Amino acid sequence: MSTTNRSNTNTLPFLLTGIPGLEALHMWISIPFCFTYIMTLLGNSMVLLTVRLDKSLHEPMYYFICMLAVIDLIFSTAVVPKMLGVFWLDSREIGFEACFIQMFFIHTFTAVESGVLLAMSFDRYIAICNPLRYTTILTSSRTIQIGLLSLARGAGVMTPLMCLLTTLPYCKTRVIPHSYCEHMAVVELACADPSVSDLYSLIVATLLVGTDSVFITFSYGMILRSVMRLPSQEARLKALRTCGSHISIILVFYIGGLLSMYLQIFSSGLAPHVQVLVADFYLTVPPMLNPLIYGINTKQIQEGIFKLLGQL
Repeated sequence: MSTTNRSNTNTLPFLLTGIPGLEALHMWISIPFCFTYIMTLLGNSMVLLTVRLDKSLHEPMYYFICMLAVIDLIFSTAVVPKMLGVFWLDSREIGFEACFIQMFFIHTFTAVESGVLLAMSFDRYIAICNPLRYTTILTSSRTIQIGLLSLARGAGVMTPLMCLLTTLPYCKTRVIPHSYCEHMAVVELACADPSVSDLYSLIVATLLVGTDSVFITFSYGMILRSVMRLPSQEARLKALRTCGSHISIILVFYIGGLLSMYLQIFSSGLAPHVQVLVADFYLTVPPMLNPLIYGINTKQIQEGIFKLLGQL
């Protein structure tokens, strides 16, 4: 294909189908997604406001929770409004650049969230295994630096992938059988060999998720060993309760991500609407659950929210 034709083709918009095979039910399907988005906005905004106003929560652990809340808000807003536009208004068209910008935000902030979860496990490791040095190791400025480093890492590894994907010619159908610009669904529309971008994305995903998972597992393994050595059962329960919310978030994030990825890769014999719904719920449900998990398992956040609500 000539450079001119490739350029012309790559300026055309894509069309999102929503949930393939369930188009007649889009209005009903939109209800849970709309509910989860509203709860995501309310829950994460409440966490951010609570930590902002309660000075007793101005500690590294709560700063990391705030980072997670910001990631969830960006993550959901990059996906759900367009998704609801498809369901409600049949607004299926998405511009070429807008599609890859959405994809960039999804992949970048998935990587950033993984980095923040790793930082949270390190925070708990220092707090429980080396409490006397906690305030000197994890200062407020160092916490912010860790967050910025996670953001830089995510953007740094995803920018080359977006460059690879946007240079491919998309001269097949413009229809994406998904409700957002899902990476694999978009790549299948390319009429050139995408093996370089596929290899890059596989290496990046394996290194990021694999490395972060190993260090998170190591951190919590050391935490568990230290907790079991505590003389008081009450102290052990308190330490485990503190880590419980973090472990819950980690399990939801990684298990959901792996399930969504493997259903996309090994989709043979699986109805298209099933893999699309799983991917959609992975992007929308965890951001809603995270603030609920904080409220249930983190006493200080819970008390801060009740205090804030009492002032309204």
